[in-house]
Amino acid sequence: MSRRGPKHFAKLAFALADADEPTDTDVISFHDRILAAAPGDDLLALWRRKLTAWDFEQSPTWSATAPRTPERRAEVYDKLAFEADLRKAFDAAVPVHTEPGPVTISREFQPWYTREQAANRSFYWTSYERLLRRKGWSDAAVSGLDEAAHAVVERLADPTRDDPYGARGLVVGYVQSGKTANFTGVTAKAIDAGYRLIIVLGGTLNLLRGQTQRRLDMELIGQENILGAADPNDPDALVDIDYQDDEDWPAKFVSFGARPSVLGAFDIERLTSRDRDYMALERGISALEFEKPDRTRPLYDPANLHAARARVMVVKKNKSVLEKLVKDLKKMGPILGEIPALIIDDESDQASVNTTDPKKWEDGKVTRTAINGQISKLLNLLPRAQYVGYTATPFANVFIDPGDEEDLFPRDFLISLPRPTGYMGVQDFHDLDTVDDGEGEAEKTHVRGIYDSTGDRLQEALDAFVLTGALKLYRADHGVPSGPFRHHTMLVHESVRMAEHAALALRVNTMWHNAAYTGPEGHTRLASLFDKDFHAYADGSLPTPTTYAELKPYVSQARRLINQGGSPVMVINGESERDYAQPDLDFDRTPNVWKILVGGTKLSRGFTVEGLTITYYRRTTQQADTLMQMGRWFGFRPGYRDLVRLYIGREEALGRARNAKTVDLYEAFEAICRDEELFRAELARYAPLVDGHPQVTPAQIPPLVAQHLPWVKPSARNKMFNAELVEVRSPGVWEELTAYPEDPDALRHNTECWAPVLETLSLAPVSLGVDGSLPYDARVGTVSHKELLTVLCDLRWSVPEQFSPHLEFLLDAEREARTIDDWFVIAPMQTSARRNEARILGHGPFSLARRKRRRGSVFGAIRDPKHVAAATRLAGGTNLTGNATVEQNVRPRRGALVLYPVVESEPRIVSDGSIDPRDLVMAFAFVAPPSTAQGDRPLVRFRAIDSTRAEAAIIDRDDKRS
Repeated sequence: MSRRGPKHFAKLAFALADADEPTDTDVISFHDRILAAAPGDDLLALWRRKLTAWDFEQSPTWSATAPRTPERRAEVYDKLAFEADLRKAFDAAVPVHTEPGPVTISREFQPWYTREQAANRSFYWTSYERLLRRKGWSDAAVSGLDEAAHAVVERLADPTRDDPYGARGLVVGYVQSGKTANFTGVTAKAIDAGYRLIIVLGGTLNLLRGQTQRRLDMELIGQENILGAADPNDPDALVDIDYQDDEDWPAKFVSFGARPSVLGAFDIERLTSRDRDYMALERGISALEFEKPDRTRPLYDPANLHAARARVMVVKKNKSVLEKLVKDLKKMGPILGEIPALIIDDESDQASVNTTDPKKWEDGKVTRTAINGQISKLLNLLPRAQYVGYTATPFANVFIDPGDEEDLFPRDFLISLPRPTGYMGVQDFHDLDTVDDGEGEAEKTHVRGIYDSTGDRLQEALDAFVLTGALKLYRADHGVPSGPFRHHTMLVHESVRMAEHAALALRVNTMWHNAAYTGPEGHTRLASLFDKDFHAYADGSLPTPTTYAELKPYVSQARRLINQGGSPVMVINGESERDYAQPDLDFDRTPNVWKILVGGTKLSRGFTVEGLTITYYRRTTQQADTLMQMGRWFGFRPGYRDLVRLYIGREEALGRARNAKTVDLYEAFEAICRDEELFRAELARYAPLVDGHPQVTPAQIPPLVAQHLPWVKPSARNKMFNAELVEVRSPGVWEELTAYPEDPDALRHNTECWAPVLETLSLAPVSLGVDGSLPYDARVGTVSHKELLTVLCDLRWSVPEQFSPHLEFLLDAEREARTIDDWFVIAPMQTSARRNEARILGHGPFSLARRKRRRGSVFGAIRDPKHVAAATRLAGGTNLTGNATVEQNVRPRRGALVLYPVVESEPRIVSDGSIDPRDLVMAFAFVAPPSTAQGDRPLVRFRAIDSTRAEAAIIDRDDKRS
């Protein structure tokens, strides 16, 4: 019952037994044992693991049902021949995990890495899996990682294939969300499968490279490979081992019980260590020479490959380091063409991408940046090298400059990892579905402005740091595991300038020592903040004192921990590598880091600030990826996620008028977050195969997403996307358009186009609502599909290509399929005292929505979340029940359209209450009925501009169109 799928359990039990005749005894005993099992029962734990693995398995040969669904679980039970009461018991003990898994956009590939093959060669993966379970990972988390890592490895080239091929892929995670765990799993599986040279590009700083090296050493490479031939009982033999001063050595480092080669597997040789990056090989090139039992066969032949040791190195993305590696590899000669290699590029959008200006390239010659050039040389030297980039900000890799596809463009696959359970991310700090001026729950709980009516809130942020430290100590004393409370940190970030860091650190130090935390003034201030903030938003499932008096003893302890060493502040910056060698910030070697960290770039990309609870953030940047990577407050916060606070620049808190020159950092973050979420949603929508073939390939992703992000363009003016999006089909799905013109005459033209639709809307509002969502009032009406097409075909757009694929879909519904009869039109009405209303072209009045453009002419979210459910129900896109008005208007071939008259500033209203149409954006969203779905027809249709290069993402503009 392993990876071959579930089998009839009673028959299997008999086949594995020693009995001469079948008996029901064993099966009945199993049945009774499961029904009576306590949560910690070993047999139940084994079955929990098996059922979860079967639930998660992607496209297994034994099943045609979708993973992570009740249908998959029912199929498993059928194959096991379990009775109803046993199914019920397992469902209660092991609920189906229905959260989405990884999303994969891929070219078609030749299957080679089957589940059976993975199970047959799984020494390092099995060891890693055991370690994750010992660390407390749930069955769902382990199975999820297993499936995501398998999805990567199966899309690499078969390491034993005769003809060399180097796949290029990209894995997109979340900021500080466990990407390292994924590529550790990928490395384990790849080594087991036959990859023998692993090069991990571990960031641009020694600090980051060392973090990655330690993680791989601890969780994958293991004690025996680190020790090599050294006797673990001989102190003299251990002098050169790089973890002798590490408190986790050897207890927390994986152990195999003996050297893997003794156990029938193969050893791993490290070519780098925790403290030493790759250097010119002191022992000669022999360290990179691969042994071949059969010299008549190439290394990639299974007879040689599975007997060879694997080499692993973690190298910094530094020009001189990579030059040494390239130089040593060149000395190896022809065998380079035989080595199955895997290059893992952590933070692949940093330094790796070629950022030289294509307009300055010489004819026919690409000019590369230093790091990109060295990576390119590595790939050219190793024709069997697979390149997999990891990032949380994929735009540089996929969208900004995908034209360099012969190098790092992920031409073979792009995998989007799911948001992990317990992760604090976008949704915890930004209420993405809240579009009015009010705060959502996430913002109320975790976000605070830099200023309030009394001025700068830095003192309040320091007080919050002390309070949250005390609350962690209180919880540790009241039964909450204290492991996550080992470190407690606060981040203060205003600038990347080192001189400003020193001044800021002095300011924080002075404020700390004047805070009177041991006197009545300080305690009064802390008590007030506790009552109005941390007690009010505490997680009820975690122990929290009801009064400040209960917390007060822990405040003194927290203050002492923060002030240990004489200062609560640590400045983290540097112009050279030696400036980064701060042992007191080594979260692995230092028992407790309870500090306020003031710094710049070092505290951004790739560096995990352990225990981060309070952030005071004022820095501005125009770079989307820089802004996202500075989101150190994203991550895992077990036992204290309710205590996390983000103090961030808010424009309105400064009392400044909204205009183009002011920057709201919180809104800037939210804009980037929306782009990230949109990107993931687009991938998920088009990932399902149709007739066994992908709807979208990686080469088609840039123009697809560019419909929503018009700033995404090839960087060279003489380049263009080769894939042209022709049609987007969206039966039953809310579609929202955002690229409206800014020109006043174009706005007036669009408003006048909608006049026939406005005439159909009722004078009296009606109530619309669906179970589980808030009802709202709206003026409603009905127009035929043909009438609506007349309007839509005449509209003007700032980015016409954003709407044209949707229009093609709606035209097709009339021209060929005739799958839409009419549209139910909804114009939502506001009821608050602050509502803004006006007449439009003599009709109305209508409620005016206030929205802002984000980039150029493109708006952010237009919708109000409560409008979505009713419109989707009216169009038949959901089975949720609506109120009487909604249900009376549901038709099988009826779509729903929501009109949003939008103003961007104070509109001009004439004497009769009408708005000047030049000030009005007639925005809209629509939901087409499911009747527009046409079997297995793909949701998207592309046209290759140059059909002879269909796989190319970018072509020259002067290429002949097909």
